[in-house]
Amino acid sequence: MIAIEQELSLLARFCHLLNDEQHFLMSGQTTPLVALAEEKTHLANQLLQQCAHRHALLEIPPSPLEAERLEYLKTRASEAEQINKTNGELIQIRLRHNQQALNILQQASHQATLYGPDGRTHTSLTGRPLAQG
Repeated sequence: MIAIEQELSLLARFCHLLNDEQHFLMSGQTTPLVALAEEKTHLANQLLQQCAHRHALLEIPPSPLEAERLEYLKTRASEAEQINKTNGELIQIRLRHNQQALNILQQASHQATLYGPDGRTHTSLTGRPLAQG
């Protein structure tokens, strides 16, 4: 029973981190994500170790209370999986947004004012104007 409770405690901390990650992703605050990712990786490794420990202990059938706690653990793990999946989708959206912004900036740099052979300024017509979406 102690192994299940320890795993539940780790899983609760992990879910809290996932919710923090989601908050930062949705608010556009990317600076805290680096430290959060390190802590998330550390907790995920601890969870894997605790899960392996629990599996080793559960070679004998669990008591009714342990079985109930295991079901709760599975439910919480499913919740964590869903939050993590949503966060992954938010990261992909942010990456696409950043790539689009980079493409716009690169195209704008190709439209820089150039000097022709006659010394007059000419605008390059390559790429699309900034006003287009």
